[in-house]
Amino acid sequence: MDVIDTLRKRFGTELMFHQSGGCCDGSSPMCFEKGDFKVGGSDVWMGKIYGCDFFMNEDQFEYWKHTQLTLDVTPGRGSSFSLEIPMGVRFMIRSRMFTMEELENLVPTKTGEEYLEEG
Repeated sequence: MDVIDTLRKRFGTELMFHQSGGCCDGSSPMCFEKGDFKVGGSDVWMGKIYGCDFFMNEDQFEYWKHTQLTLDVTPGRGSSFSLEIPMGVRFMIRSRMFTMEELENLVPTKTGEEYLEEG
């Protein structure tokens, strides 16, 4: 939350996250100023994290849909365009499998296009 607060102050705008299905740092969650990354039909809106919309590429979502994802920060410089990189930290995802009860209570996701249409 401290990193997100720092980025909000630095950029003076809302933030968003996107996790693609790329390799290496491309599969790490990346933070952008809201609207700087164009989401579409191949992206899934996962919800909000600390007030920030979080999207994931649908291929990546298929792989992770049975897991609880936790956004975390770790020291080190990634090689992406994510806003936190100059701070010497990078966002990462930690995961654990959902229980059967948790799976039954999940809220349906939306595509990026559905999210933007509600906008």
